[in-house]
Amino acid sequence: MTTDNASERSAAISPAMTDASRPRAPLWANLVATFFGIGNLRPGPGTWGSAATVLWWWLLARSIVPGWQPWAAILLALAAILAGIPAATRVARASGRKDPQFVVIDEVAGQLITLIAAPIAWQSLLLGFILFRGFDIVKPWPVRRLERLPEGVGIVVDDVAAGIYGLAVMQVALHFGLLPR
Repeated sequence: MTTDNASERSAAISPAMTDASRPRAPLWANLVATFFGIGNLRPGPGTWGSAATVLWWWLLARSIVPGWQPWAAILLALAAILAGIPAATRVARASGRKDPQFVVIDEVAGQLITLIAAPIAWQSLLLGFILFRGFDIVKPWPVRRLERLPEGVGIVVDDVAAGIYGLAVMQVALHFGLLPR
């Protein structure tokens, strides 16, 4: 999840709680929330998370029968959402931030949604990456409003909405033959 106000992203959930007294997030939550550490890369951890997801999907999808690829992308996106919400909640609480930049499981879910039913070709993957990152950064209505939802839900669901916008534009581009199938 990306925002144009860095101080807003780092706003503490509970200012009274110090780092020393705040409980640590479990290992599973850190691994899921950071997409196995990708979220710790700088600069732009969200962009790294999206890029890693595109690369991972490209490698994985090549071993899946083309007719099953959309279903695999849907199942992986659902898994990222279902595991990502509780992981993002625990990591956000432990960090004391509403939406820590290093939590990138939301980018994983949104990026996979954008790539549903997209051909496994460099042009489609690149356009999907650009579309998702664009919608995630710009946050058209109602995406920005979804950030207001509590904890992990707000962290993940706005990127799901950005992914749906990306999916819609991707499918229009495919429908009108702007990309190879």
